[in-house]
Amino acid sequence: MIEHFQLRLADSFMLAPTVRHMAFERADGAPFVFTPGQFIQIHFTYDDGKPTKRSYSVGTAGDGSGKVQRLEIAVSYVEGGAATRLLGGMPHGGTVEASGPYGRFCLDDSDSNRRYLLIATGTGITPYRAMLPVIERLIRERGRRFALLYGARTERELLYGEEFEAFAHRHPDAFVFHPCFSRGARATPRPNDRRGHVQDVLPELQPDPEHDIAYLCGNPDMIDANFTLLKELGLPIKHIRREKYVSSR
Repeated sequence: MIEHFQLRLADSFMLAPTVRHMAFERADGAPFVFTPGQFIQIHFTYDDGKPTKRSYSVGTAGDGSGKVQRLEIAVSYVEGGAATRLLGGMPHGGTVEASGPYGRFCLDDSDSNRRYLLIATGTGITPYRAMLPVIERLIRERGRRFALLYGARTERELLYGEEFEAFAHRHPDAFVFHPCFSRGARATPRPNDRRGHVQDVLPELQPDPEHDIAYLCGNPDMIDANFTLLKELGLPIKHIRREKYVSSR
C-alpha cells in the first residue's frame, strides 16, 4: 500500500566522492514496509514553487521481514541538481516528505529458474543490497544460485563492495561477486575482479536461456547494452527485468 510520510535523517556518510549514503527514520516512528527491490519518492519544490519528486531505491538490508526502522538510500550528486541541493547538504535531524513503496523490480522465486544474474552500475547496486536477506533465504531453502556483476569506474566508486564480498565469502558455492572496473584495476586486485564493463564480463557467466533470470539496474545505456546481449545469448525477454536510473536535475 502506498503511503505518504515524513522522513527524518538519522545518519549519513559518503560512500564515494559523489555518492552519499543516507539513513532515514519515519518521523511518526512507524516501520517502513516494502519488498526488497522497491523504491520511494522524495517530494520537494523547485525555487519557483513547482512541485517535483525524485525516486530512490531502498537499500536497507533488513531481517527479511519486510519491515525496517531505517530507510537507507544512496544519493548521487548531480551538478546543479535540485535534489542535490536538498539532500546533499541536509543535516542530521532534517526532514523531507516522501511516499512509497513503488515498483516491481523484485526477485521472482518461481521454480522455473535456478540462477539469478544480477547486473548493476553506480547506485543501481542499491536494491541488490536490500535483497541480501531474500537471496540468503533462496539459497538456503531453494538451492538458488546468484551471480552479481557490478560495474564501477574505479575502486573508489564501488558502493557497498565490502558487504557483497563478505556475503560471497559466506556463500561460496551459491553467490559469486564480480566487481568490474572500467577505468583501472585496484591497487591490490582480488581473484573475482574483472576489467572492463559488465557487458564485457557477462558472456563469462554463460547465461542459460532455460534456467537463468537476469536483473539489470543502473545506467540506461548499460541496461540497453546488456538487454541486447542477453537476447543475443538466447535469454527470453520475459526472463530479463530492468530498472533504469536516470539522473535528473
